[in-house]
Amino acid sequence: MKTLIRNATVVLPDAVEKLNVLIDGNCIASIGAPVSSRADEVVDANGLHLLPGLIDDQVHFREPGLTHKEDLHHATRACAKGGVTSFLEMPNTKPTTTTLQALDDKLTLAAQKCHVNFGFYIGATPANLDVLKAATRTPGIKIFIGSSTGDLLVDEQAALERIFAETSLPVCAHCEDEATVKANAARLEGGRDVSDHSLIRDHKAALIATKRAVELAERHRHRFHVLHVSTADEVEFLRSTSDLITAEACPHHLFFNIHDYPRLGTLIQMNPSIKTAADNAAVWQGLLDGTLEVVATDHAPHTLEEKRQPYPKSPSGLPAVENYLALLLNQVNLGRCTLSQVVSWTTAAPARVWNIRNKGHIREGYDADLVLVDLNKRQTVRNEDQLTKCGWTPWHGETLIGWPVRTWVMGQTVFANGKVIDDIRGEEIQYQRET
Repeated sequence: MKTLIRNATVVLPDAVEKLNVLIDGNCIASIGAPVSSRADEVVDANGLHLLPGLIDDQVHFREPGLTHKEDLHHATRACAKGGVTSFLEMPNTKPTTTTLQALDDKLTLAAQKCHVNFGFYIGATPANLDVLKAATRTPGIKIFIGSSTGDLLVDEQAALERIFAETSLPVCAHCEDEATVKANAARLEGGRDVSDHSLIRDHKAALIATKRAVELAERHRHRFHVLHVSTADEVEFLRSTSDLITAEACPHHLFFNIHDYPRLGTLIQMNPSIKTAADNAAVWQGLLDGTLEVVATDHAPHTLEEKRQPYPKSPSGLPAVENYLALLLNQVNLGRCTLSQVVSWTTAAPARVWNIRNKGHIREGYDADLVLVDLNKRQTVRNEDQLTKCGWTPWHGETLIGWPVRTWVMGQTVFANGKVIDDIRGEEIQYQRET
């Protein structure tokens, strides 16, 4: 099938131009196609902007094992609505993705259920080095240096040394120092109010673990990606690291801080914790000056019943894939960043960091993963409109300007006219491995 997207304002790698884009099958066939190009469908995109589909490189879609919170079907419907055409999912499901069989099982399940393209990290444990060395159908290795359960916690130096020294896949990590977190928790007797969460998982815990992981990566010359940077201290430290190191921000560390606890309570309880308004500003500045390269969601849903438990019984995590493009487009309208910067943070940069083939740009021959956005559309975020299975959002009641209106995955429309097309399936993401 051929689709001609006519008169769109197209965000290209080095320019923003009003052009016609022709999709042929699953590929972008022509940029600047003649208006007379033959097509099965012509989409009038006058007044709209065409972006590469977003690549969210940090999600927790909870399948298998925790599907009362979220599952691949609901989560990827939310992705399609939100302009996210590819995701990379974390290994802390039940069972954990720490064996080649578990990885293959997830990929098989995703091929049956996902409305967008998919990839899954392989999780590190203190004892699965052979698995990490053998894995190929994965973007990289995820290490939990703090804040995990079961066998996914890797904080002993000897195990970390082996992973960085002997594996070849890119590594990413949740960086919070376990010893610091435990000491803070003991001092505060476990915490009694959700605001204590930011004292337990404090600036020091984040910075110690980030420095530790970066030192390992630099010394072993291993590519390393710092997930969900939450502090000004980390941003300042990362300014002086080598090109081996990349890093990212998440919406909750851009838009929420400790002054939001009285209003939102445990709904914004996260690991790493939200910090101060000064940290918000520093993380934003890190994105704007290129110290941080990626914006990802860390989409990690729980039911409202679970989240509303009194602290510290309440779990950490919140849903975000459905609204994160709109949140960023709203910032474009407010003048905080440019549309090209948003595209870089959410498409080109994650494709580069994880060696993803044929995605992240609008280029001839690339996969036709695209999202059409209306920068003037005004819409209020509401719990009752959410497609994520948990059915809530911490941005409930906020009015944002700039929303996706149509999404294509591999050339097929998966979201249009406010509805997800449920019979479309995404594909396994392919990676360009260094030889």
